[in-house]
Amino acid sequence: MGSSTSSQAPSNPRPVRLAIALGDPAGIGAEVTLKALAQPEWRLDPTRQPLLVGCRRWLERSYQQLRPVSREPLRDPAELEMVDLPLAEPCQAGISTPSCGAASFSWLTAATELVQQGRCQALVTAPIAKASWHAAGHPYPGQTERLAELAGCPDASMLFTAVAPSGQWRLNTLLATTHIPLAAVPQRLNGALIQRKLDALLAFCQRFRPNPHLVVAGLNPHAGEAGQLGLEEATWLGAALEAWRQHHPQVRLDGPVPPDTCWLDAASAWAGGGSGPDGYLALYHDQGLIPVKLLAFDAAVNTTLGLPFLRTSPDHGTGFAIAGRGEARAASMAAALVTARDLG
Repeated sequence: MGSSTSSQAPSNPRPVRLAIALGDPAGIGAEVTLKALAQPEWRLDPTRQPLLVGCRRWLERSYQQLRPVSREPLRDPAELEMVDLPLAEPCQAGISTPSCGAASFSWLTAATELVQQGRCQALVTAPIAKASWHAAGHPYPGQTERLAELAGCPDASMLFTAVAPSGQWRLNTLLATTHIPLAAVPQRLNGALIQRKLDALLAFCQRFRPNPHLVVAGLNPHAGEAGQLGLEEATWLGAALEAWRQHHPQVRLDGPVPPDTCWLDAASAWAGGGSGPDGYLALYHDQGLIPVKLLAFDAAVNTTLGLPFLRTSPDHGTGFAIAGRGEARAASMAAALVTARDLG
């Protein structure tokens, strides 16, 4: 593996704004990035060309292999500026190895340094494989946690944002807890955590509306049903939300709302039925990601809050099962690039 620092001189230098870490080299990161950057808005504005971080030889080889089979146009890597950190050994599409994990970890670190040094304004990350990171000796739950460490911000938050097809409403869902086992969720949650996450959600939603409407999902079925189906809502969650309301009288805050009905207004708004709430707080990973992916799988963007810079990522994984076939849809990566450009 080449040096992981971003001090190496990039090839084809030109002004850049976004840094893109290309993710696991055995996955679809290269494909969705080249497809997204083939769109006219990126081709036609030479002042906003991104800076890619990865292995140039691997990217060029991927491009040549994908061209005959791709269902969408691909950007030629020769047109793109890149910090070249070569792979230590060849990789095969769809088969991730510890070497792939080491490469994607190094690429993420170098891309983050570009933003921290002021050479780029925001970070976009292609998907990585956590198992390959772990096999390479990097036992992080995911990229969010590594970014929090690099930035010295332990309270970073994971938010998913997507603009409805009508263009009139934005779905924002923040996770109170992220990549932890379900059994660990009740122990991780507390009133102070919920209030900090609401602060982060409020700040993001105020980018679009000064007095947003926020909704908090309950933890238990029927939001505990007055203690019959769980005690968290009755013993601390309700009180934490009420205390937060008292400090934010200008904000409408609903909750805890039964999780099985919490996103019904979002489904209606996504389908064109007006506007729904401005922000949702889910208490654990799948509680928030199931409705987000059902409604907006190709449009949602994973956005990290609480860092000194903006980071976005597509709302999908490495796609090992289809890697190298030209079948990967690039809509979420395209949305991640636009979100980083517009909000970074």
